[in-house]
Amino acid sequence: MLSGGILDLNFACAARLAAAGEAQPHKLAGALLPGNMREFLEGEAGSLAAARETVRFFEQSDARRGPNDETLLYDSTEAKLLAPLPNPASVRDFYAFEAHVKKGFEKRGEPMPAEWYQIPVYYKSAHHNIIGTGEDVPWPSFTQKFDYELELAAIIGKNGRNIPAERAAEYIAGFTVMNDFSARDVQRQEMRVRLGPAKGKDWCTAIGPYLVTPDEIGNPYNLRMTARVNGEQWSEGNSGSIYWKFEQMIEFLSRDDTIYSGDIIGSGTVGTGCGLELDRWVKRGDVIELEIEKIGILRNRVV
Repeated sequence: MLSGGILDLNFACAARLAAAGEAQPHKLAGALLPGNMREFLEGEAGSLAAARETVRFFEQSDARRGPNDETLLYDSTEAKLLAPLPNPASVRDFYAFEAHVKKGFEKRGEPMPAEWYQIPVYYKSAHHNIIGTGEDVPWPSFTQKFDYELELAAIIGKNGRNIPAERAAEYIAGFTVMNDFSARDVQRQEMRVRLGPAKGKDWCTAIGPYLVTPDEIGNPYNLRMTARVNGEQWSEGNSGSIYWKFEQMIEFLSRDDTIYSGDIIGSGTVGTGCGLELDRWVKRGDVIELEIEKIGILRNRVV
């Protein structure tokens, strides 16, 4: 996203290579800046460097069409935003905000477990049911308690194993807004037998509207987070209230295990960031808007 619109990096890269005399600009552009985010992330630092060089070329040249007359820059009204990473390698969602965790145990009439303060716990969610902003989220037939969850997510940008927390930020490609939709009645049943959440979460997760690189975010632990339903604000929090930081999550995840480019790591729900905490429930037809400062608005309608 540039000030003038949305740049097609793949075609713009081909234009840059053609201008430099490359005989097969599209083939090389496909390797340097592939047309999907998962492959782009797998290119690690090389892909990011090529993207920055391509943006500089576009801003400093008169090129506005590709080698085969492709459109390079689209007005934002001409493009539909899809999920920034529709096919992640995995989705791991942590339970990192103390206020949310405490409220959940309080509602179940249980004490806060001491173990929560000892390790950053997480669950795995379905990585093949990802939607983006503007897409409808289906109300699953098996629930009467549909909920939203306001979360910040980090996207992994390079493979790694046994990563210390002090180096973990190097592995984050960017951040996005995440709505970890929940079927609360099913989730409650799962948790009673000390498994899950699984079916209560797996059916859909929304991310978007953009993947914003760390240099544009600055401090990820001072971002205002809000949730609105049909334009009415229901939730407000700040990422700075997080107890377990992403660096600690990455250190824990990578212990004798590999994290991969394209993994999604969710923060868990910020305090007051869901209907369960508020005793308010969304209905069919409601429009949920989750907004995080410096990232944007993730908007989905329940159908």
